[in-house]
Amino acid sequence: MEPARTIRVVAGVVGREGRYLITQRRPTAVLPLMWEFPGGKVETNESDAEALQREVKHRLGVDVRVGQLISFVTHPYERYTVDLYLYECTIAAGEPAALAVHAFQWVTSGDFDQYPFTPADEASMNKLLGMEPKV
Repeated sequence: MEPARTIRVVAGVVGREGRYLITQRRPTAVLPLMWEFPGGKVETNESDAEALQREVKHRLGVDVRVGQLISFVTHPYERYTVDLYLYECTIAAGEPAALAVHAFQWVTSGDFDQYPFTPADEASMNKLLGMEPKV
């Protein structure tokens, strides 16, 4: 049996006025309609920051400034493992729109438990609780 492949994924924690930006996966996606921090897969020869900027622009139509790494988690799924790198981000230009996501919301960290998050994002939550978003 061959080892499961590992997928490098980046996501951004975008804070505004005490709330965080989260996105809902499309009904046809893997883990349909689950919530996550905006981001996606890192392509070959792409930095984490480049991938995060590309993915957030594609999904929400906004430009982000990528800050420091907040957390890293590895989560094994049935057919692959996700290495999730979570970065602090700020919106540099634009207002979010649901372009390549089912929906998006601005929520407080206290509201996280009301949204079914993907397992990898759920594993990152403990790092965020108590962290104040930048305004």
